[in-house]
Amino acid sequence: MRIITVLISTIILICPAHAGAADPAKSGLSEEQTHIVPIAAFTAAGDIEKLEAAITEALDAGVPVYDIREVLIQMYAYAGFPRSLNALTALADILETREASGIEDRLGEDATPLPEDTDMNALGNDVRNQITGRDMTTNSAKYAQIAPVIDVYLKEHLFGDIFSRDVLTHQERELATISALAAMSGVEAQLRGHYRVSLTTGLTPEQLYHFTDILRDRVDPQTAAKAQRILEEVLQARTEQGASNE
Repeated sequence: MRIITVLISTIILICPAHAGAADPAKSGLSEEQTHIVPIAAFTAAGDIEKLEAAITEALDAGVPVYDIREVLIQMYAYAGFPRSLNALTALADILETREASGIEDRLGEDATPLPEDTDMNALGNDVRNQITGRDMTTNSAKYAQIAPVIDVYLKEHLFGDIFSRDVLTHQERELATISALAAMSGVEAQLRGHYRVSLTTGLTPEQLYHFTDILRDRVDPQTAAKAQRILEEVLQARTEQGASNE
């Protein structure tokens, strides 16, 4: 009996379906966080029809309008202005239709304004250092070396203007980011990087496996398979690094 139990436990651990068995109550992902995943993914993919369904589902579940809007705003930094603007237009159209039908959706809280004299470069640098868990004040990446101004944009705008908006937590913003990157092609390196950032912000491996479950169930099985493969590579590298530091 002991041998059978061990074998069953081993199968559960190594079976690809292990991630699909995640229990939302145990994973720690809130219901609102689960709605972020398809909204960000369909925005990045430019699939407005499926995005409209995902937004409607989120609104029906009580996700605040401003929270959904914030995900769509952030998406322009990863998927570009056109897809972000199309997504925001879709949200506006949905809200108009729902209002005409007598549905009152909860707005939620808007972003807290920053002081007018805020140094966005310093703020963005601090935010980036915090969520990456390392000092990136002097960015040695090749893209920053060949075009230093892009690092200024990253600090002042992405991590200053956008990530400092308190409508979403840094964990929720990273969840939106990895959802978008998973839905896009040719950005595997960035997905790996943001998995690492997600872990630094406090998302757990279990939560990230649950993220791939949501991709599989609500977005696309192939997208989920790619996202899970890269996640497992990141977690394996993290385990090996931890072992080497002992």
